Amino acid sequence: MKPASFDYAAPGSVAEAVALLDHPDRETTVLAGGQSLLPMMAMRLARPELVVDLGRIPDLAGISERDGALVFGAMTTKGAVERSELVRRRQPLLHAATRLIGHPQIRSRGTVGGSMAHADPAAEYPAVALVTDGWMRARGPRGERTIPAADFFVAALTTALAEDELLVEVGIPVLPVGTGWAFTELARRHGDFAMAGTALTVRLDPEGCFSDVRVVVFGVGSAPARVTAAEEVLRGERPGPALHRRAGDVVRDAIRNPLADIHASGDYRRHLAGVLTERGLADGVARATTRTDVS
Repeated sequence: MKPASFDYAAPGSVAEAVALLDHPDRETTVLAGGQSLLPMMAMRLARPELVVDLGRIPDLAGISERDGALVFGAMTTKGAVERSELVRRRQPLLHAATRLIGHPQIRSRGTVGGSMAHADPAAEYPAVALVTDGWMRARGPRGERTIPAADFFVAALTTALAEDELLVEVGIPVLPVGTGWAFTELARRHGDFAMAGTALTVRLDPEGCFSDVRVVVFGVGSAPARVTAAEEVLRGERPGPALHRRAGDVVRDAIRNPLADIHASGDYRRHLAGVLTERGLADGVARATTRTDVS
C-alpha cells in the first residue's frame, strides 16, 4: 500500500520544528527514525497532512552525562546507544534492553525519542525509563518542560506530549554502585515485539536482604506499569526462589486486563510476566552481589 497524500517539511532547528507543529487546524506528525510511523502510513493507519522530518536538526542527537543521568538527544539512534561505551558502563540495563530491539537495521534508524514518543506497549525503552525514574524534556510554543516517565506514558501509543510539543531530550539516571538489574522478555522470534517483559533494579542491604527493588512489566497492558505490590513483598526479605515465586504471583494478580492478540492470549501474557519476574529477580540479585563499580 501507499501512504495518503501529505506535505513534507525538513526544519533545520528545534524552533523551526516547533513553529511547524503550532497549527491545530492541521494534522501534523513528526518523523524521527520512521521505523513505526512509515509502516503505519503505508497501511493508512496514520494519515497526517504534514510530516515534519527532524533528521536535519543537529542539536537533537548525542549522548552525554549530566546531573547523575545519561542524557540522549531525541534523534540519537538506538545503534548509537548500543555502541556507546558510556552507556555500557553507566547504564547497563539500557544497554541490555537496546540489544533486544529489532535487528541492527532497525536500531540503525530507530531513535531514542521516537520510541518514547510512539509509546508502543511492547517497547523496551519506556520500561527502562519507568524503572529508573527517567524523564522527557519537551519544547513547545509555551516553552520547555520536563515530564517524569511515570507521567509520560498514558496508554497505548499515547503520551503526555501536547500536539504542539516536540520531545527534545530523554534522561535515564545512571545506576548507583552496587545496584543489580535485569531486563527479560519473551518474543516468538528474535527481533519480534515482546509478548511480555520485565525491567527491574535491585539493591541489597549489608545482611543481603532487599533494601530497594523496582519491578516494571511491559507488553501485557496498554503501557508499562510499575508493580509496587510485588516490591513491597520483597523489601526487607532475603532473596530466594520461594520469595521470587511469591513476587511472581503478585505480579500476575496485579495484571487485571492483559492484552490479547493473535500472538498470545491475555492469560499467557499474565503467566509470562510472573515467570519473567522470577527470572529477573534471580539475575538482578546475582548482579547486585557481584557488581562493585560502574565508573
